[in-house]
Amino acid sequence: MKHKLLPTPDDLTLDEITQRFATDEAAREYWEAIHWPKGPVCPHCGNHKRKLVYRVTPNRAKKVRDGLYHCAKCGRQFTATVGTIFEQTHIPLRKWLVAWYLVCSSKKGISSLQIQRILDLGSYRTALFMTHRIRHALRDPVFTDKLAGVVECDETYVGGRKRGLGRHFMGNKTPVVALLERGGRVRSQVMPLVTGQNLKEALERHIKPTSTIMTDELPAYRKAAGRFARHYVVNHSRREYVRGRAHTNGVEGNFSLLKRGVMGTFHHLSAKRLPLYLAEFDHRHNTRFLTDGERTVIGMKKAEGKRLVYRKPVRG
Repeated sequence: MKHKLLPTPDDLTLDEITQRFATDEAAREYWEAIHWPKGPVCPHCGNHKRKLVYRVTPNRAKKVRDGLYHCAKCGRQFTATVGTIFEQTHIPLRKWLVAWYLVCSSKKGISSLQIQRILDLGSYRTALFMTHRIRHALRDPVFTDKLAGVVECDETYVGGRKRGLGRHFMGNKTPVVALLERGGRVRSQVMPLVTGQNLKEALERHIKPTSTIMTDELPAYRKAAGRFARHYVVNHSRREYVRGRAHTNGVEGNFSLLKRGVMGTFHHLSAKRLPLYLAEFDHRHNTRFLTDGERTVIGMKKAEGKRLVYRKPVRG
């Protein structure tokens, strides 16, 4: 029972999205094709043999819903949403998929209030939980490889000004450090305190020792970049921004998009949820050479095994 994924248009528009996911059945078939490219897989026992997994005929009179499968190996039933961010959601799957496209195609992000209006959701709280689930899916909890080549490193502070204390007051701001591989990927993370030791741990965890590090004149980077092949520094305090190949313009441009998103789209981000927003912006940067449709499909594939609940399940 192999699913055939419908081709995603290169120039995706809202009109094409609504036509593609006009019904819940169409949306479910599209999600099954992404989630199970080689056919249904039981999330309970991992069984994927075609003869042991079959679709249950829907019957509204007997309360048998569409998209239900039965595993003959473990005897349990499941749908394509089990074990994903869509599990036990009351929002139609077609609205979920539209929201995915909107989040992944909006360069500076899209607010939950806008998602609520576009999808006609019941409340802002529903839309916010929905977008946080998508960001949770986009987040990479573990990286299997390291950045290489020329890597630009920089830090910024996310948060508004505190009246009467000036623009340089940092007490109400959250530090964010980003590592950008030139021509490649970016990894952003919240750092409790920007120190030489914290930066050293972050750089050594994410960057290969043979890489060339580009930073500004912050003294903490001297200790952090000591074990790498080369370390170039540009002195911004002396109005030096480019010296040959030495610059941090790429990572600063990445921060500018984040700041435009904060000021123009979201207006306020809590420190607790900031890592989720960083994951969203990192995903768009790391797939910037792809189409909106391709970027969204890659994001959807990350939803597997990332069920998100705000209340811990009660165990008997």
